[in-house]
Amino acid sequence: MTRLARLVLVDAHGTPLGVLPPYPVPVPWWQESADVVDGARVHFGLDVTILRLLSADRPAMPGGTVTYLAECAAAPAVAVSLAEAGVDPATVTAPQPHRAPYAEPGGPARSIAWARDRLTERGWTGVTAHQHRTWNLSAIWRLDADGGRRAWLKQVPPFFAHEGAVLRWLAGAAPGRAPELLAAGPDGRLLLGHVPGDDWYEADLAGRHRIGATAHGLQLAAMSDVDTLVAAGVPDRRDARLAQWIRSTLAPHRPAVDEVLPDLDERLAAARGCGLPDTLVHGDLHPGNTRVAGAGDPVVIDWGDSFVGNPVFDILRLSERVDDDAAAGLRAAWAARWRAAVPGCDPETAIAVLRPVAEVRSAAVYADFLANIEPAEHPYHIADVPRCLEAARRPTVGA
Repeated sequence: MTRLARLVLVDAHGTPLGVLPPYPVPVPWWQESADVVDGARVHFGLDVTILRLLSADRPAMPGGTVTYLAECAAAPAVAVSLAEAGVDPATVTAPQPHRAPYAEPGGPARSIAWARDRLTERGWTGVTAHQHRTWNLSAIWRLDADGGRRAWLKQVPPFFAHEGAVLRWLAGAAPGRAPELLAAGPDGRLLLGHVPGDDWYEADLAGRHRIGATAHGLQLAAMSDVDTLVAAGVPDRRDARLAQWIRSTLAPHRPAVDEVLPDLDERLAAARGCGLPDTLVHGDLHPGNTRVAGAGDPVVIDWGDSFVGNPVFDILRLSERVDDDAAAGLRAAWAARWRAAVPGCDPETAIAVLRPVAEVRSAAVYADFLANIEPAEHPYHIADVPRCLEAARRPTVGA
């Protein structure tokens, strides 16, 4: 689980400056940048900005020796040339059509300047930026200011461009249940208000039930606004549209969708017959995508995977990685809420018929990432497509 970070250094214009020796960082997940930045300062007295993944010595995270491209003003004496380190200069300097703007030299500085300007317009002073995460799905910076104020800069790729629209809608429909959108800008920039508390990765079963109740309230609010959300750019994954998107996105991958799930259309039709309304679906509703402070209601974050479709997909995600009894309890509570909200609906059957569809949908999500990110960052997701397709083959009781 140990991660060793090796930095290939460039200046703000992309000119190679050298390569640092690897150094240990405590968090094994490759996309986490804060400890990599701190380590460069501790080991080399160097202020760096992590731009993107270049390579790793294992096929997937966590851990291993991970090579990043990092921007800095000047390299320390301990850095060696790219040739001495065995780094191909083309991996550093060659353009790539799917590269995120925040992964280019100078890109983070431009985004931070944009965020600082937006905060200055609000009267904030003394704004400093601290890098937290960067990978093909987002770049995240904490912005601290005088008086203890805090905000967050999040920048996302084009396939998550609808996140800002979702946050705007949530601000009106369910204030306080999602981060406040302070500003949205070009190249996927989002300036977000600080949400007190902690990311709730370690939520216990009672916490998952709280998350389920919160998400249900959001979905009830969205039922009458799905056309507005779709018009604002939220992906439409209702019924046949979902099947078409799954098949087209997974077309380059094997096994083919119709080999894995030949009754995809019939399952979607059966789910439609269960009477659940289409609504806003978070798309990745695990506990780590919520924040909580004490006994308060969870705040749901990271809406980039959201879409309009069947609410079953969120409870299936929320009830993962717990034992069978706990999962059954979460699903039963979810079903009871929907039966109370929509008399005559059949949530249990919808869960049963859509379980393998959820796995195939997840495979398509990862395939979409792979089709729209640069190849050097494929290791983040390359194993996920076959994993999800294999999961879809597993028999489901009652399906």
